[in-house]
Amino acid sequence: MLHQTIFNVLNPLFEPTFIANSFSCRIDKGTHKGINILSNQLRQVSDNSHKNCFALKCDIKKFFDTIDQNILLGIMRKIIKDDNAVWLLREAIFSYSSKYSDIFNQKGVPIGNLTSQLFANIYMNEFDQFVKHGLKIKNYLRYTDDFIIVSANRQYLEGLINPIKSYLSDKLALELHPKKVTIDKFNQGIDFLGYIALPHHRMIRTKTRRRMFRKLRKQADKYKSGVISEDSYLQSLNSYLGVMSHADAYELSNKMKNQCWFWSND
Repeated sequence: MLHQTIFNVLNPLFEPTFIANSFSCRIDKGTHKGINILSNQLRQVSDNSHKNCFALKCDIKKFFDTIDQNILLGIMRKIIKDDNAVWLLREAIFSYSSKYSDIFNQKGVPIGNLTSQLFANIYMNEFDQFVKHGLKIKNYLRYTDDFIIVSANRQYLEGLINPIKSYLSDKLALELHPKKVTIDKFNQGIDFLGYIALPHHRMIRTKTRRRMFRKLRKQADKYKSGVISEDSYLQSLNSYLGVMSHADAYELSNKMKNQCWFWSND
């Protein structure tokens, strides 16, 4: 109840400050809108695949566990002036501590609850503003701590890595994941938000595909043992088919439908 109340109060205050291309846990945003916008950017920059086009993709190491709680509260105090509201936020934020905390810095927000997703957007909005107004980057998208920048110039993207690292470290006490900083060429596929964008089609990421089939198989077992209803089972199927509808996945959709029938009847 407390987290819902905090969300209801904070979201209308901070939502207008967020950039258009921040897609996590916001009304009328989400992964499908994000991949559609990315595909449009890739087509525009590549002149419909007639020119070279690259994407710098990054994510942040242990993001939720390393959010600095004092920095987060300081960001919110720029907009929230009421002392009682600030006290309540402090109580909510400092009630959690990750293993990355020490005697000098309290770190982390719990993954999964409503306020944590909002706190993440408030925290990373500082970085979004730096990217858009400090670095003056146009083709940028972010989903939680995953972000991507599109350009026709690979060297330009390479030159952005150090300024990005410095800002995240100096201003937000965050670190890029060293193994998840990549620059990929559009005609070889841009992997983002569970999809792979290519010049003339879009695929479901292999890990995403395997995860969907694995979860659907578990739902089939629950249905056969009477744990869930047929409606619930079919809702799961339709949810995954919905994910596939945003990619060129006709054959994969048919395979999933056939597997759904087979698992529920074997």
